[in-house]
Amino acid sequence: MAFTLEEVVPWGRTFSEYVSMFALSSQDLEMDILGVADGPASFNAEATAQGVKVLSVDPLYSYKASEIEERISRTKSTVIEQIQSNESEFSWVTFSSIDELVQAREYAMQLFIDDFTSEQSKVRYLSSSLPSLPFAEQEFGLSLCSHFLFLYSSQHNINFHMESIKEMCRVSNQVRIFPILELGSLESRHLSTVRKELASDGYDTELVQVPYEVQRGGNQMLRVQRA
Repeated sequence: MAFTLEEVVPWGRTFSEYVSMFALSSQDLEMDILGVADGPASFNAEATAQGVKVLSVDPLYSYKASEIEERISRTKSTVIEQIQSNESEFSWVTFSSIDELVQAREYAMQLFIDDFTSEQSKVRYLSSSLPSLPFAEQEFGLSLCSHFLFLYSSQHNINFHMESIKEMCRVSNQVRIFPILELGSLESRHLSTVRKELASDGYDTELVQVPYEVQRGGNQMLRVQRA
């Protein structure tokens, strides 16, 4: 089924959030980084401004900036209402309030729109999606997947997760996925089986606690690489 903008509820995250979510060190930021399913995050824009090499992939990028911005505008109030009605599922540590969280999201998405609109950014945003990526083997030092794999465990089965993680490992030396929770702030139903199957196929996996928590209990990422 073809990807459509109506399926998307854009909700972007900042560079500082990526650094915390993925425990990115200064050495990590010297690598060529692939951001998978980045959506309207400002990670690429902010990282590039600091001299970090980032390429972001998401089917969202097949649309014009004006279309994405209009979708953000139409869905924002719904997202805020959902946060308010499910406030108990959030941990108010990284952000102290709903207002602070929303301000960070608005800031990230506006930076993304401004960057995405510029001619210089075209080579940094590519319309592509898992489980197949148009890159050579080990083209990147690090692949980051934020708020897609595991989070949408009810929408994507275990085979999709396995194929997607192996594909990211094919194109990069190391993969980091955050969070390991699915919607509802529960550990992903696929996590345990995915780790066992990856181990049997010759991959090392490690759960790493990170200094970031928005979903209650969501302060771990999964790190994967070939053994």
